[in-house]
Amino acid sequence: MGEHLRTSARLLLASIRLLNGLIALGMPRLITEQLRPVPDEQPATQYVLRMFGIRTILLAIDLLRPAGPVRDHAIRVAPIIHLADTIAATLAAGSQPIPARAGRTIMTISAVNTLLSLVMQPRK
Repeated sequence: MGEHLRTSARLLLASIRLLNGLIALGMPRLITEQLRPVPDEQPATQYVLRMFGIRTILLAIDLLRPAGPVRDHAIRVAPIIHLADTIAATLAAGSQPIPARAGRTIMTISAVNTLLSLVMQPRK
């Protein structure tokens, strides 16, 4: 894979992370309305989404840093983070409270992020 493709994957993943993180941090109800029929059933969900949001924003910022050790580390650990997210999304999608469409959406987003995190890995 060429450097241009790896750079594009890194920037696209950072953009997805920023968007998802900002939504989770600032408007968690947008997400909870998609995941459960009764969004206010568990108020702790918004707290957890906000924690996810700030984590995701910080991960995105590390991918956008200038070349160097911080960005290199963010690139190296991204597949681990996104594979774990994909597994969590798959488990959540299989649970009864989450509507099927929402389950497919979270699994797809997580799988795309995992793919991008693999594509952006440096050549060995």
